[in-house]
Amino acid sequence: MDIVSNFQKISNNIVNKNITIIAVSKTFKINQIMPLIHLGHKHFGENKVQETLDKWIPDLLNENNIQLHMLGKLQSNKVDDAVKIFSYIHSLDNEKLALKLSVAEKKMSKFLKYFVQVNIASEPQKSGIALDQADDFISFCLNELKLNVIGLMCLPPMIVDPVPFFKQLKLIGVKNNLKDLSMGMSQDYLQAIEFGATYVRIGSSIFGERN
Repeated sequence: MDIVSNFQKISNNIVNKNITIIAVSKTFKINQIMPLIHLGHKHFGENKVQETLDKWIPDLLNENNIQLHMLGKLQSNKVDDAVKIFSYIHSLDNEKLALKLSVAEKKMSKFLKYFVQVNIASEPQKSGIALDQADDFISFCLNELKLNVIGLMCLPPMIVDPVPFFKQLKLIGVKNNLKDLSMGMSQDYLQAIEFGATYVRIGSSIFGERN
């Protein structure tokens, strides 16, 4: 598995160089990730706060200007640790979490970038703010809490055409004046880009299948 070749192939597929590739490094060890760091890649995605703290030591982050993206469900009791280590949170999806993030930011004098996660297909097993609550929640985060919400994130259903969901997320973004969209993974990132994705989350096509 040549991780660098895989990454370069994906990078070459993306004509628009304003797209940020998040290399989803969850479950992979640092020695597997280092080839991309040596290549100069900065953006990596993790799902669990504790795994991230154990894996990404401050010296490694600082020396290489690494930007870590929290992609998984963020438990409110992990907020302080998340604010310490992450630059981006893609899973902002409820008021309690937003309030805790706001307090933690002020306490640590940090200013993260956020994506509001929208439950785009109204799937009960998935996280994300409900479609009919998205506008109010975005307004609350931006205007009342002054969180730096830069965009929206979604996880379309696995076994159907993702395009209608990408289109719908883009419409919510336009309505709320949010230009960044975190959508698209290994199997559908080119479609996601076609419909407005600015951040794509790619794991298995770079690192191979997880155990």
